Amino acid sequence: MTKGKVYLIGAGPGDIKLITVKGLECIQEADVIVYDRLANPRLLSYRRPDAELIYVGKSPERHTLTQEEINQVLVEQGLKGKVVARLKGGDPYVFGRGGEEGEELRKAGIPFEEVPGITSAISVPAYAGIPITHRNFTSTFTVITGNEDPTKENSKVNWARLASDPGTLVFLMGVGNLPQIVEQLVQNGKDEQTPVALIRWGTRPEQQVVTGVLANIVDEVKKAGLTSPAIIIIGEVVTMRETLRWFEDKPLFGKRILVTRSREQASELSEKLERLGAEAWEYPTIKIKEPEDLAALDQAVASAGDYQWIIFTSVNGVQAFFSRMQALGKDIRTLGNAKICAIGPKTAEVLQERGLMVEVMPEVFRAEAVVEALTGHIQVGDKVLLPRADLARQVLVDSLQEMGAEVKEVIAYQTVMADEMDTQLLLEKLQAKEIHVLTFTSSSTVNNFMQLVGNEHRALLDGITVACIGPITAETAKKAGLTVDICAEQYTINGLVEAIVAHQAK
Repeated sequence: MTKGKVYLIGAGPGDIKLITVKGLECIQEADVIVYDRLANPRLLSYRRPDAELIYVGKSPERHTLTQEEINQVLVEQGLKGKVVARLKGGDPYVFGRGGEEGEELRKAGIPFEEVPGITSAISVPAYAGIPITHRNFTSTFTVITGNEDPTKENSKVNWARLASDPGTLVFLMGVGNLPQIVEQLVQNGKDEQTPVALIRWGTRPEQQVVTGVLANIVDEVKKAGLTSPAIIIIGEVVTMRETLRWFEDKPLFGKRILVTRSREQASELSEKLERLGAEAWEYPTIKIKEPEDLAALDQAVASAGDYQWIIFTSVNGVQAFFSRMQALGKDIRTLGNAKICAIGPKTAEVLQERGLMVEVMPEVFRAEAVVEALTGHIQVGDKVLLPRADLARQVLVDSLQEMGAEVKEVIAYQTVMADEMDTQLLLEKLQAKEIHVLTFTSSSTVNNFMQLVGNEHRALLDGITVACIGPITAETAKKAGLTVDICAEQYTINGLVEAIVAHQAK
């Protein structure tokens, strides 16, 4: 029997960009992904489409599987010859029980590797503005499990030493034992005025911080309703929080925003949102693909020099057009003296990257504005080539024909339903009210999203902010029964992001 391999991967504290490059590579390689609740589920979007998912999440309230059962799952999958990614929050060997899993794999003769992760012990305080060492306060820190009952007779924790330690104390997963932890430290001589912070879901939109001192922290935590998962930081470094806090001060902190663009285009919007503190969930509802029949597009590309104008209405149209040009063994000389019109600065930018100057670009990026911008440029009898999507609006063609132009409309690409979504995960997030903003960048994204959610789950969208890139998309959303809260004044990705920030500022 061929034995597989198991990667024990530290997923980091929650922010998916804190996973290591090697950890991400292992996820992408895996046949099976075994994950728990502390690993950000967004990481699962990087898996292979055929990868099997096994949830083994544990929480203080309930255990889906015991640790022994998790060990057995890893062994069974390894014996089947599978490449397994065991995805764990933080670092597997920092109170992650990764060592126990490695022991069982070794006993079974299954090869494994430990892929270190960024532990919450240092990263979570950093996101809360708390350095666990600082030359003015301490040069040491100690990381302690918070799961051990501090009142048991044979404790492995040396409370007397910890109470006398001038360094920073970091307790992982100790919210339930907070009263006993405080009691043990104070009884062993720790000053009751020692600063304390608890941080829940650090590095995520749900990040919550409660501060106090040993004398009042239990009451402060109760008052705030803070529960696990959280870490406890005890020491003078906690006083640096107000000076060094940065994550919570970002304009979109606390917002989880759904990005429904195609996977190829989603990254631009996601990156801009995340720079501003949001967590962008990419849930592509559309996919861009070639037309079923390329003959019409190829003919238009080959005869492009016969047209007085070529109008590109999107980056996708440009990429599709020049992809066929390359496939046909032609270059920009094929365009001859044709003049170029582009909708939007991004479309103009990708044309300029190909060595083409754009004669006309309307100030407002919609079909009606294109017609207005071209008035006086297009003459009666001019031949106009319009390579665009299969679902594009007819208004541009009709208006150009009314101006006396001879319009050749050709399908450059198709917009179809994406097939890579995890709809169940989306519904779970909606059910838990963990999606705060829906973004739509085209009518297709609206229609496909509503189809995927389905009428039976439409109520889950109540109360979620809806942001649209422009009035055409907004009108489609309204017809679908959504209340549109944000409509960008400039119909671009930058305009959409600015509109979301402005709405949040209110």
